[in-house]
Amino acid sequence: MENPSLFHDPENLDVTNATSGAQLEQNAFSKETSDAGEKDEVESIPKLDRDPQDLEALERQPSGRPVHSVFSTRQKQYICFMTAWAGMFSPISANIYFPALNTLSRELHVSSELINLTLTSYMIFQGLAPAMYGDLADIAGRRPAYIVGFMVYIAANIGLATQNSYAALFVLRCLQSSGSSGTIALGTGVVADIASSSERGKYMGLVLAGNMIGPSIGPVIGGLLAQFLGWRSIFWFLTIMAGVFMVPFIITFPETGRNVVGNGSIPPQGWNMSLLNYLESRKAQKVTDELGRTVSREEQRKKQAKLAGRRKLRFPNPLNTLYVVLEKDVGMLLFYNSIVYVAVYDVISTIPVLFQETYGFNDLQIGLSFIPFGVGSCIAPFLCGRLMDMNYKRVAKAAGIKVDKKRGEDMKGFPIEKARLQVVWPLLLIGNTGVLAYGWAMNQNAPLAAPLVLTFIIGLALTGAFNVLSTMLIDFYPLSPATATAANNLVRCLMGAGGTAIIIQMINAMGRGPCFTFIAGVVYVLSPMLVVLEKYGPKWREERRVRVEKETEMKQLKEEEAIAMRSSDGEVRTEASGQGQTKEG
Repeated sequence: MENPSLFHDPENLDVTNATSGAQLEQNAFSKETSDAGEKDEVESIPKLDRDPQDLEALERQPSGRPVHSVFSTRQKQYICFMTAWAGMFSPISANIYFPALNTLSRELHVSSELINLTLTSYMIFQGLAPAMYGDLADIAGRRPAYIVGFMVYIAANIGLATQNSYAALFVLRCLQSSGSSGTIALGTGVVADIASSSERGKYMGLVLAGNMIGPSIGPVIGGLLAQFLGWRSIFWFLTIMAGVFMVPFIITFPETGRNVVGNGSIPPQGWNMSLLNYLESRKAQKVTDELGRTVSREEQRKKQAKLAGRRKLRFPNPLNTLYVVLEKDVGMLLFYNSIVYVAVYDVISTIPVLFQETYGFNDLQIGLSFIPFGVGSCIAPFLCGRLMDMNYKRVAKAAGIKVDKKRGEDMKGFPIEKARLQVVWPLLLIGNTGVLAYGWAMNQNAPLAAPLVLTFIIGLALTGAFNVLSTMLIDFYPLSPATATAANNLVRCLMGAGGTAIIIQMINAMGRGPCFTFIAGVVYVLSPMLVVLEKYGPKWREERRVRVEKETEMKQLKEEEAIAMRSSDGEVRTEASGQGQTKEG
């Protein structure tokens, strides 16, 4: 873990125009910009009490705009480390369970098909829950959403470790998924908060690495625990691991939500503060008179109030994600990305059954068999993140656009679809060929090395393609990334749940080779959707931007008219009151 002292070191900060007094007042992870810069930043924060369709607006940044984020590079790396750690819980909870499937089937006296339904239910709630967390995070901030999720997750794991029936297993797995799955949407939201488009690939790679570590180490840990300590130890392990994570999170993790702290220059309000934020705030209050500050506490309160006035705290509405899905370009992207996800998950969800039937593996050996896939999945985010950033710069240079990592580029007119999809095509070709070859290798009972190598290729290439397409979705929705990612989770997990629910039946009916040939064929046949997206995506994106700008202008006019009417009514009442007092006199 990073040394917390670095967050108090003014040399680590990107913006250096605050005095030492201001540094003491600011929270442990942020730095105050100049008055003008802060004003511009507050003005750029979107209103969240508007129609949910406004969420897909692309931010038009004026010239002379403030930096995208005041967090330093080391601070961003620490934030991404904690975000990746949090994002690991959902996939590790799903995959740590795989080696124990056969054991649970025997101990609970149910069929393999019924045990597989616990995978299906987990994925259904993995798709539904982020819709709540994403909306909550975009309204109230990232920290509250994380804390609520982990409270639910820890309670579910304790219940799973102590239950004795299939019904309890089924219900508590749904609750476990509900608690952990929001971390994926929240993670991409954090990246959008702190990173501009030109450097987003690198930081997305760091965060998504956490999501990929789960599939790599989860089955290995699960196999060891199930083999030597019993399946209950799996859930006790997850409970302990979540508790260990929450300690540094509560103490050090800063609020990054742009609707709460802007670009990080505005101090968070009470429930968004980390323990370090709180201690720094208390310390600043004690030394205010001794050092003096460039920005008074009253001014800071005004900035916080201005941000609070631009968002409307309400119960999270999961239906907001539907507005994202119904957009032409986004709906097409989500559908195809979900097909890729189904292909990957159908491969890894069949490893326990197929490897036991073919090679006679026990729980531990099945867990170890996931290592090649996990290694490939861990390499993918870093490799693809670098490739995305390199290709972004290349496309920007060809288009005559200067890359500004600190402030970000105006996405109007930038061919972001081309920049991302050029990275996707080779990954899709390699990974999907791996799925095809995997099916026939298992069909011919090939030596163990063959399917292990193929699962590595699938993990590297198809997981990489999925990550690139997910990053492009965030590029479409820079102002509401958590809600956008929740829409991604909703579509992919619901489709993945359907795939895992029927994959065993498909293999039994079609055979291993033909079944995976069919899955690879679907991915190949639907690939032209990406060609359509690259050609017409910029047009659809621009139409959405223009539509949203008009809707926003109309809403602002109505709000101004309402304020004017209230002011006029107040003057009339004051005048009438004064006349009444005159008559009495």
